[in-house]
Amino acid sequence: MKYLHSMVRVRDLDASLHFYVDGLGLAEVRRSDYPQGRFTLVFLAAPESPDAEIELTHNWGSQEDYGSARNFGHLAFRVDDIYASCERLQKIGVTINRPPRDGHMAFVRSPDLISIELLQKGDALPPREPWVSMPNTGVW
Repeated sequence: MKYLHSMVRVRDLDASLHFYVDGLGLAEVRRSDYPQGRFTLVFLAAPESPDAEIELTHNWGSQEDYGSARNFGHLAFRVDDIYASCERLQKIGVTINRPPRDGHMAFVRSPDLISIELLQKGDALPPREPWVSMPNTGVW
């Protein structure tokens, strides 16, 4: 397993970049705008830790959820086999909130309700049961 990033929801992207880049000295690694989803993702990293990134998520428009604990979005980890990882978590009683129906991504929550994103290393695995038919559970 390899640690990938932590995600933080931000209200004002320019103010946040000013803080993280100008204030803390992080560097912008990459940026993607998603007009269809109405959000922007900006990934930042510290010069001495380029593999440990912070993902700033700026949702365009409504910010009703901002100000709650959901400002901190999730931790993300790349796994060798997303299906095996989810099966292992299920066996210890963890609910798979967003099953890996696509063979690429899943979400679970820690005992403290922190969202954890699991991402398949390399290409997505072929979709398979029981994951394809499994509905989302709760929130992540």
